[in-house]
Amino acid sequence: MIELKNIEKVYEDGFQALKNIDLAFEDGKINVLIGPSGCGKTTTMKLLNRLVDYTDGEIMLDGTNIKDVNPIELRRQMGFVIQNIGLFPHMTIYNNVAAVPKLLKWPKERIEERVVELLELVNLDPQTYMNRYPSELSGGQQQRIGVIRALAAEPSIILMDEPFSALDPISREQLQDELLRLQTEINKTIIFVTHDMDEALKIADQIILMKDGQIVQKGSPKEIIANPADDFVKDFIGEKRLAEEMKLPSLDNFISRSFVSIQKDCSTADAIEQMTAHKVTDIPVETEGGIYHGSINLYHALANKDEKLSDLLDTDTQTIKNGTETEQVIKQLNGVYTTTPVIASDGQLVGTLDPYKLLHGCLKPNVVISN
Repeated sequence: MIELKNIEKVYEDGFQALKNIDLAFEDGKINVLIGPSGCGKTTTMKLLNRLVDYTDGEIMLDGTNIKDVNPIELRRQMGFVIQNIGLFPHMTIYNNVAAVPKLLKWPKERIEERVVELLELVNLDPQTYMNRYPSELSGGQQQRIGVIRALAAEPSIILMDEPFSALDPISREQLQDELLRLQTEINKTIIFVTHDMDEALKIADQIILMKDGQIVQKGSPKEIIANPADDFVKDFIGEKRLAEEMKLPSLDNFISRSFVSIQKDCSTADAIEQMTAHKVTDIPVETEGGIYHGSINLYHALANKDEKLSDLLDTDTQTIKNGTETEQVIKQLNGVYTTTPVIASDGQLVGTLDPYKLLHGCLKPNVVISN
């Protein structure tokens, strides 16, 4: 666990880069620091390996104050991936990845096994790439090497300072996917700096949004989107992203196509048998051509077993027109969540609406539906 307690950073010229930072980075999670240029996100990250020292407060790493740890030893406990990759151009890929394990005096056999393992981890054939030089690789491949070099000495913490920002959009998206896949295998504590909200929303377990050296809001992507703290957060997220989050899923997600129905020429006993067998309290009735004709209620039918089905038919039950917007359906149901027939424009019975799927899979904490 990494904890920042009341951290302040003031430079010699009097500029205060960080103000009262209280923060915990979650173990085994991707923690994303984000905000506009100059907000303090990179400074915050560099405090962790003491590339920058803080002015006041304390940073605890697994209960130990990092100022009590030798900076060199501290940095060897953390992998570091930077924007411009920083591979040594005169060294082969093998030697780039092996650099830190060699400094730690690992046995040669262990280093070789580790380099091969890491190259395979990012889908780069070791025999093909080990003896190549950085200039012989694409930007995306170089960045993959930068990532696995940071993993080489098996650190528990990885610092990543805008590692994908210099890549083209396609390579960047591929590397984001690669990072998410890797994390499922390596389970590291990752502190990732970016200024790109799409990137943060995609990869983060925890987002820390900063402005003017302070934390404005922190939480999961879902929490940040659902409950932005203020107008700055809303503006930084962007209206389009907020609108997408507010948009409810299509009604198709909640329609059951494998519904139970009966024909209008069936008997009341047939209807009761079908409803009890399928454990439903209402069943739609359709004509031979599949046109919706009405519904039968189980309790009404049980109380009137001797009546004809046509006499028990309720033709005024609520129905939903297929293709209706989900929000409009919720308003139409008005809090009454019973299995509801869904009807096509030509009167065909196309399915039934599952009210529980609608309730649990559609409604969000930040969505308020007015009557």
